[in-house]
Amino acid sequence: MDKFTVLTGVAAPLPMINVDTDMIIPKQFLKTIKRTGLGKHLFDEMRYTPDGGEVEGFVLNKPAYRNARILVSGDNFGCGSSREHAPWALLDFGIRCVIAPSFADIFYNNCFKNGILPIKLPKEQVDLLLDDAGRGSNAVITVDLEKQEITGPDGGTIRFDVDPFRKHCLLNGLDDIGLTLQQVSAIDSFEAGRRTQQPWLAL
Repeated sequence: MDKFTVLTGVAAPLPMINVDTDMIIPKQFLKTIKRTGLGKHLFDEMRYTPDGGEVEGFVLNKPAYRNARILVSGDNFGCGSSREHAPWALLDFGIRCVIAPSFADIFYNNCFKNGILPIKLPKEQVDLLLDDAGRGSNAVITVDLEKQEITGPDGGTIRFDVDPFRKHCLLNGLDDIGLTLQQVSAIDSFEAGRRTQQPWLAL
């Protein structure tokens, strides 16, 4: 998993509440078990017409936001079914941070496990960031995880909270496998001792 330290990029505004995981990545794209290739289907039913053309007015189709790294949205982001493909699709598109007043629990946890920083802020502060994000290509904000600060286009800062353990994992690029591999010496030692004490288990 890539480390998350300081992220500077264009923020795309999606001022919608209850953005569910089927909106983020529709069910017909869930057959794959790969984390790559899903970005082109992110928000598929909002980005494309039934014949495959782009919906001109959708935010991620606008030239200023095609390379957005940050998404600012409304309450209860990521609700609905518990599909890990949702953060995979966001990440494959290039989005590393989602800012909203609240998140569905499973989606929120899956973001951290996949290298995305979900930030919860009071609605008043999210509204300010939505306003910043509305500036198109000038909607560049910086998210500093170490300092736990968001810096807007005009230099104003907003503080955010994050669980210390999850912060450590993101800063160091540690998913569940990475955390386990940090204990590889202890695991090897345990396995060696077990083979000596209970050799029949190795048969």
